[in-house]
Amino acid sequence: MAKTFDFSSFKDISRLVILTDMDGTFLPSSKIPSERSLGAVKYFENRGGRFSIATGRALHAAEKYFRQISLNFPAILCNGGLVFDSRDKKGLMSVYTPPKTREIVSEILRDNPNIGCEILTLDTVYVPQLNDTERDHIRICETNAKFCPLEQITDGNWYKVLFADTPENTDRLEEYVKSKNFTDVDFVRSADLYYEILPKNVSKGYGVRFLKSNFCSPGDTVICVGDYYNDLEMLSEADIAVCPANAVEGVKEICDLVLQSTCEQDALAELIYKLLGAPVEFWK
Repeated sequence: MAKTFDFSSFKDISRLVILTDMDGTFLPSSKIPSERSLGAVKYFENRGGRFSIATGRALHAAEKYFRQISLNFPAILCNGGLVFDSRDKKGLMSVYTPPKTREIVSEILRDNPNIGCEILTLDTVYVPQLNDTERDHIRICETNAKFCPLEQITDGNWYKVLFADTPENTDRLEEYVKSKNFTDVDFVRSADLYYEILPKNVSKGYGVRFLKSNFCSPGDTVICVGDYYNDLEMLSEADIAVCPANAVEGVKEICDLVLQSTCEQDALAELIYKLLGAPVEFWK
């Protein structure tokens, strides 16, 4: 359950790390971060705080934001399959789906011929099956997609597979997958429209554990912010779990703090200004 926080207890801002989900948390529906949110991040970093993102997006779909958002801490991409240093422009950790994934995807596409599908590698997003929802997803992420049949995809280093359709059809896909009892990979619902394949036991939480082990010191506080089911493991690994007001109920239930603001109302700015003790007019 959500707790009442004494924000004045955070005296040393340099011991704070904020990892935030992007879509539905830091980004509003326009997918353009507001000047208020960007200003809050800059304010936090200027005070010594460390800030980065934890997103399901592929590298190419996230890196356009690297020019807008100052990340002074490694980022979690592909829902935990890739940890990337945007300053040095290098991968720090990669986990790929197993070879069996190709067979699983082939079976799913065969039995669900109208579902959209994309396969994320480091440099390319392959689209073996297209529908209107997947077309919209490509537009939203500004993906330079490569359209080709599954059998023509020779790159075997898949970070994840995303299926896209209407909420009702994605519900049906989720039930279908559960009935198949696939055991070599994990599945996660990342939005009403999207259902994903990830490497076994890989999630944003896996990425948080990697960052804590390699880039944090004893006494650091890692604050994770997210809104949807693919954020649950990350929030569970956080020292403090936070969500915007628009988060799904399952996320709100495990968070230490539910913000008053939604992603459309600059929820992250509210969190940062509260942490830094800024006057209420900064975030109201």
